[in-house]
Amino acid sequence: MLTTDTDIEALARFGRALADPIRCRILLALQQEPGYPSDFADALGISRTRLSNHLACLRDCGLVVAVPDGRRTRYELADARLGHALGDLSSAVLAVEADRTCATADTNACCD
Repeated sequence: MLTTDTDIEALARFGRALADPIRCRILLALQQEPGYPSDFADALGISRTRLSNHLACLRDCGLVVAVPDGRRTRYELADARLGHALGDLSSAVLAVEADRTCATADTNACCD
């Protein structure tokens, strides 16, 4: 059971990061290997400005780090355990009943 504010805040940050599909795609890409913003923007089909905002969110959540690499900046998961957590979470979510649907942003209920 989570008993400290630190535990709860850590999970809330993770949840905020996963709340956006683009950030999920970035995290899943980083689960495979570190990468550069220009490559992510091209792969995701979004502007570099938009990508930069998502990377800033992921940095603020403490999930990714920016690593100077010459004149470029490479991004990677802040901790290798996050990659394992993403894999575990993905497989757990896929294992739930197929007929359970999560609520959309315009409803108050989480799941039926």
